[in-house]
Amino acid sequence: IASTGGAMYGDVEQIPTPETVPPEPESPYGISKFCAERYVRYFDSNGLPGTVLRLGNVYGPRQDPHGEAGVVAIFGKRLLSGQPCTIFGDGEAVRDYVHVSDVVRAFLAATETPGGLFNIGTKVGTSVNTLYGHLAAAAGSTEKPVYAEARKGELQVSILDPTLAEKTLGWSAQVAIADGLAAYIEYLEAQQAS
Repeated sequence: IASTGGAMYGDVEQIPTPETVPPEPESPYGISKFCAERYVRYFDSNGLPGTVLRLGNVYGPRQDPHGEAGVVAIFGKRLLSGQPCTIFGDGEAVRDYVHVSDVVRAFLAATETPGGLFNIGTKVGTSVNTLYGHLAAAAGSTEKPVYAEARKGELQVSILDPTLAEKTLGWSAQVAIADGLAAYIEYLEAQQAS
């Protein structure tokens, strides 16, 4: 199943965070993913192997900027339409952004080795400010972001350690953040042109 990395571990001292760190979900979203993981564990212990992939912040083509969208989709759409982007807090919150093509490869690799729990991330942290900078450059925008009060309960740092996936599944992230964000802007521009 697709689970979550940052929302599963919560605020932890061990960064990058391996799967051995006990889950401490603090949001309804994280708790729901933890419950789903427990179901997989139950069925696994009763002879039906299951695999859990704890994903970093997934981004890439077809990500919708509406509803439960990630910051990449929201910023990309707003930058290309000339609207201001809002960064909550000081913009130094760090996430592990993983490109959707890398996630697809992880799921395919997991089908070859059923069972287990794996972090799917890059082991590289990117601040919201840096993320914005990459997207603005790719979009050819010189607009500065608008800063607003930090959201309550927001994690400050979430970086996943994917070493177990590398060793067991033969998987590692291939798309560098700057390249993936530039490709995403190209995708959005193509969508606007069609």
